[in-house]
Amino acid sequence: MTCRVGLLWDTPLVFSRLIEDCGASCEGITPNMLAAPFWRGRFVSLIVPTGFADPAYSKLLPALRASSGRIERFVEKGGRLLVFGAASPRQDAYDWLPFPVTYAFSYGRRAVRFTMDSPYNTLLSGYDLSAIECDGTFPSHCGETLAATPDGEPLL
Repeated sequence: MTCRVGLLWDTPLVFSRLIEDCGASCEGITPNMLAAPFWRGRFVSLIVPTGFADPAYSKLLPALRASSGRIERFVEKGGRLLVFGAASPRQDAYDWLPFPVTYAFSYGRRAVRFTMDSPYNTLLSGYDLSAIECDGTFPSHCGETLAATPDGEPLL
């Protein structure tokens, strides 16, 4: 079985090559495709890159909001959703997700500590955990915090 990944963005991204180098088939999904009620993609994972909420970089946020019901069904049926930083001062940048979360934009290097053992900790393996570049924190969320600053600000 081939793993199909949908990469959401306005234009083709070089990031798709990295995904394909990892052995997955990658298809670009534009905001117009995502928001179209008749469009149906079949993917194992969807990736939303950094900057999705900044209108200077992307027109993706309105499409994510218009598709929130389909995104929720995708996740409920076992689909994997990887969402990077919004890169925007909008606190409601993640209001399209199937769970509540508040985002605080503040780009910079942060020390990161893991709050528990998790297979997701490997996302940062090989990096200097005293200086990870992040574009913000999640002051309120309904999930578990996997990574935080030493002051307890949730990052992941």
